[in-house]
Amino acid sequence: MTVKTPVSAGRRSVRLASVAAAATLAGLLSGPGSAADRSDAVAAVSYDCQLPSGPEQVSVEVRADFPESGEVGVEMSPQDVSITVELAGTDLASLLPADATTVVSSATLDVEVAQNNQAAQAQWTDFASPATSLTADEDVRLVHAGQVPSVTAGATGDVTFTAGKLTLELHVAADGQRTEADPVVLQCERGAEESGRLGAVPVVGEEPSGAPQTTKPGEPGDGSGEKNNAITVTPQDEPAEDPANPCPVDPPVGEMDTSDAPKPAPGADLVVRDLPGVYPGCAYAVGVANVRKLNGAMIINDPAKKPALISVYANKRSSTRRPTQAGGSFTQFDSIGNLKLPDAESTFLTFGFQPVSAKVEFENGPLTISTGTAIPHPPVRENFAVASFKQSLRLYDVKVNGVALDVGNDCRTASPFKVVLRGDFTKDPKYTNVLQGGLMSGVVTIPAFSGCGTGGEDLDSLFTASISGPGNAIIMNQGTTCIPIEPSTICPATMPVIPGSKP
Repeated sequence: MTVKTPVSAGRRSVRLASVAAAATLAGLLSGPGSAADRSDAVAAVSYDCQLPSGPEQVSVEVRADFPESGEVGVEMSPQDVSITVELAGTDLASLLPADATTVVSSATLDVEVAQNNQAAQAQWTDFASPATSLTADEDVRLVHAGQVPSVTAGATGDVTFTAGKLTLELHVAADGQRTEADPVVLQCERGAEESGRLGAVPVVGEEPSGAPQTTKPGEPGDGSGEKNNAITVTPQDEPAEDPANPCPVDPPVGEMDTSDAPKPAPGADLVVRDLPGVYPGCAYAVGVANVRKLNGAMIINDPAKKPALISVYANKRSSTRRPTQAGGSFTQFDSIGNLKLPDAESTFLTFGFQPVSAKVEFENGPLTISTGTAIPHPPVRENFAVASFKQSLRLYDVKVNGVALDVGNDCRTASPFKVVLRGDFTKDPKYTNVLQGGLMSGVVTIPAFSGCGTGGEDLDSLFTASISGPGNAIIMNQGTTCIPIEPSTICPATMPVIPGSKP
């Protein structure tokens, strides 16, 4: 439903919501969010899965952003879909080998798409979960993400989405990669008392003249794209995978900046060597950021929302010093990377009812990763890992209740700000080197905004007051780095877990 604002009050409403509109940046720093015309829905469904010991009840959560409305004859589909399955540790122990320590899962969910008295079947297939560690007798949450087919309605009325059969494939994994062992397949049926309703989208518009092309009433479609009972289900085109290129990113470019790395204790000179570097590779890094002024946290590079890959040249330079009477030993390896995040989009309700949406463009400089070991005097040993880069943010396409708030083409942070993250050696996984990854954390200061507003209206102070300032904590988890030409590395790159998502 659209709430219309009187013309006389429209501009005033936009101005009143300007401060709140600035707060969208908090949700945008994390990467893609929900669009202004979508509604997040979460459905908890109980399933009966066939285990060796017999049927067991399993909890499943399906999350999706459904369009707020659709139009006759126009494709639509839920976005940011995830399927989370909770399995008891004892159940997994009965399914997997006794020595299994990590599992990788894939999920396929049958979904009925219905409108009026017509229905079609869609398959939400090839949903994948990252490698998940197993701990004896502890329950496991498997979070699967993927894309879903689009739906085209040939008539007006609500289109409903209902969960049906669920199929899980469990693969034993080693070093984040599934092994050659055959998967364990679980067939799960929705509980008898469960409705399975995931969401509904009202469809409006002009219906085509003449009777729609249909099959027999009530006959489900096969998801092939053929019109069935005036509902068409079209699988999304998946990009072709190239096994020879598991890192579809350009090699990193730019200069390294090691000014934030530790300095060795006074002593003998360092021997610095420029190295050819390990061949270009890629890695995933996901994390959580806190926005101090808003007292909230957000996910960065969300695994459920098409996360971006870091391109990496590992070990481009080394700095070493052997232990002497003048000082202890020191070793440092410097690597360079590039992270190109997609433009993000977010929406939220201000004042409890006013929808505000905006988009942001990320401009990241080269990423420098320095790792090493300092032994100032034996047996003292200090490991270190530092990642740093500069970033700017540009805000655009701001809308308040559907009314554009013109911030101009150059509404951005007044200057780049530096992000410095340091290896966390108190938690697991510790950051050891750029090939193995691990946890890093730091605190950033977001600078003031400038260039916001047009026609003589200056909105800089509004955005600055809402977002800018120090004390914004970040913790990141980098997965293993894939080097396609190096057989000893794990390819494709492994997806790490979001920090804090597991005990």
